[in-house]
Amino acid sequence: MIEMRDVGFGYQGGAPLLSNMTLSLQPGMFHFLTGPSGSGKTTLLRLCYADLIPTSGQMGAFGQDLRGLDRDGIAALRRRIGVVHQDPQFLDHLPLAENVALPLSVAGEPVDMDALRDLLGWVQLAGHARALPPSLSGGERQRAALARAVILSPDLVLADEPTGNLDWEMSMRLMQLLIELNKSGKTVLVATHDLNLIRATKAQVSARVLRISGGTLHLAGADL
Repeated sequence: MIEMRDVGFGYQGGAPLLSNMTLSLQPGMFHFLTGPSGSGKTTLLRLCYADLIPTSGQMGAFGQDLRGLDRDGIAALRRRIGVVHQDPQFLDHLPLAENVALPLSVAGEPVDMDALRDLLGWVQLAGHARALPPSLSGGERQRAALARAVILSPDLVLADEPTGNLDWEMSMRLMQLLIELNKSGKTVLVATHDLNLIRATKAQVSARVLRISGGTLHLAGADL
């Protein structure tokens, strides 16, 4: 799904942030990405959904070279990748259900109201369909963001510190949803610095743990 070979990235005029990154995300796998704050976890995720393009090395997604994709190609790629950010943004004047359905509207696809209700029920937000985003708690916003990320039924789900602002109970609730997605066949990559969260999740699902250190990517030890 995602293939990196000796990938590097740096902003023009600056030192490389990442270098010699080699990674293969295969269908149905669950990965954690860890490392200290500022190590480049978000940058790596942005490379995966073509928000950034590598400055060196080779990178492909779903069999396509990212360097060769035009605007339409990138848009098609992103339909296959759902992204959950640490601080999800919503249109505050629109009800939750309409926010979750926005990717369908942008893609020019009709909204299946039954499917939308089922999706909101899955993230335990069926009773909040008409609520405005400012009225939601942090945990509710993150579950809404996950629903929005998967409404196009992507093959790959990327989550960038999705539990960073949540308490333990809400964190595990969100992770359970990600585990369910993985068990349904989705590939999942979660960036987090919370080693306790990783350990608790690994008790329920087979997951590889990757660590960014010194701008490069390593497979973490079995003690995690």
